[in-house]
Amino acid sequence: MTAVALAAAASAALAQGMEEPPVPEAALIDELLRLFAPPPSLEELPFPGLVVTDQPSDSGGDVVVNLYWPEGEAGRKIERAELWRAAVEGRTPVLEDFEPVESLLPLRDTTLRHAIGPRRAYFFVRVYRGEQYRDTPVVGPVFAPASWFNLGRLNLFIAAIVISGLIIAFIRLAAQGRPLFIRRIRSLDAIDEAVGRASEMGKKILFVPGIMDVDDPQTIAGLTILGRVARVAATQQSEIDVPTARSMVMVAGREAVREAFLASGRPEDYREEIVHYITDDQFGYAAAVGGLMLRDRPAAIFYQGAFFAESLLLAETGHGVGAIQIAGTAAVAQLPFFIAACDYTLIGEELFAASAYLSKEPRLLGSLKGQDYGKLTAAAALIFGILAATAGQIAGHPEWTDAVRSLFTVMD
Repeated sequence: MTAVALAAAASAALAQGMEEPPVPEAALIDELLRLFAPPPSLEELPFPGLVVTDQPSDSGGDVVVNLYWPEGEAGRKIERAELWRAAVEGRTPVLEDFEPVESLLPLRDTTLRHAIGPRRAYFFVRVYRGEQYRDTPVVGPVFAPASWFNLGRLNLFIAAIVISGLIIAFIRLAAQGRPLFIRRIRSLDAIDEAVGRASEMGKKILFVPGIMDVDDPQTIAGLTILGRVARVAATQQSEIDVPTARSMVMVAGREAVREAFLASGRPEDYREEIVHYITDDQFGYAAAVGGLMLRDRPAAIFYQGAFFAESLLLAETGHGVGAIQIAGTAAVAQLPFFIAACDYTLIGEELFAASAYLSKEPRLLGSLKGQDYGKLTAAAALIFGILAATAGQIAGHPEWTDAVRSLFTVMD
C-alpha cells in the first residue's frame, strides 16, 4: 500500500466521522519516510565476498572466481555488478590497467572458471545502484600454474594400472611356459586350406592388404597375416600376388614376403614383383584389382586390412570367379558385405589377434590374454556400478548414485 493510498484511506475515514482511521499511523509514517528518504550513500552499498584461486588439476592458465553475495535487504541494494581484471607483471596495477571481463547476477552466489594465461592477474568487483558504483578491494596477484596431476582422471589412471598389470602378469606366465587358452579362429585356420587349394589347382593366390597406409592398425595386422600366407605359399610353391594402394605398404609388404620366403627355405623364389603398387585412387585400385581377378582367376583371395566402399565390388568379383575368399577388417560398415560374399571373415578384433594366434609368441599371447581379462574387469565394474546406482535409488539414497557416477566420470 503506497503513501498516497494510506493518506486517502485516512482522509475518507475522517470524512465519515470515524474515531480511528483503518490504517495504523506507524505504517503511514514508515511509508512516507521510505518514499521521501534520500538515496543510499556509496558507503551503504554492500560488498560481495570475492575469492580467486587456481583451478586445480588443469594444464595451467585458469582460475576459479567465487562470489558470495550479501543476503536480505543489504543484498537487494545492489542492482548490477561487474568483474574487473588486470594482468600486469613487475608492478602494482593502477585503475587504468583494469577492464571489465564479466557481467554478474547479484543475489546469487557465483562460481566462474576464468582464463588468465601465463601472467599474474588482479581482480575486483564493481557494484552498481543506479549510476553510482563502488569497488571492492583488489584481490591478487593470482597465478595459475600447471598441476602435476589431474585428479579428475584418477579413475583412468587406476584402470590403466590394472590393465597394464594384467598384461604384464600374463606375459610372464606365457614366458614361463604356462599354456594360455585362445579360442579357435576358423578364418585363420582356413589359411592352409585356401593356399592348399591354390596349389592343387595350379592357380594364383591374391592378397589385398586394404587401401590405407601403414599408419593404420588394420593395415599392420593385414601385413602380419600376409607373412603367414606368403610362408605357406612358399612352402607349397604357390604363386602369390599382392597389389597395394600405397607405396609404403608396398615396401612393408615386400619385406614381409621376403622374410616369409627366407623362413620357408626358398629365398630364391622371391621376386620384387610379387608385391607391386597400383594407385592411391580408391576406385581406380578397385577396378585394377577386379581386372586381375577376371584375368588370372585366382583360386584363393585374401582381403585383410582397411576397406571402405570398394569392399563389395572386390568381394563380389572374387565370388564370381569361384575363388575361396577369406576377409578381415575392423570397419563395421563393411563387415556385412564380406560376411555375405566371402567364405570366412575375421570380425573386428579377430584381425588384431591374428598375429598372436598365428605366431604363438609368448609376449603376444600374454598381451592378448591380459587385454581380454582387462575387458572382463571393465565389464564387472560396469555391472557393479549399475547395481549400486539402482540400489541407491530404490533405498532412497541418491548420494550412492552420485558416488558411483563419480567413479565413471572423467573430468577435464
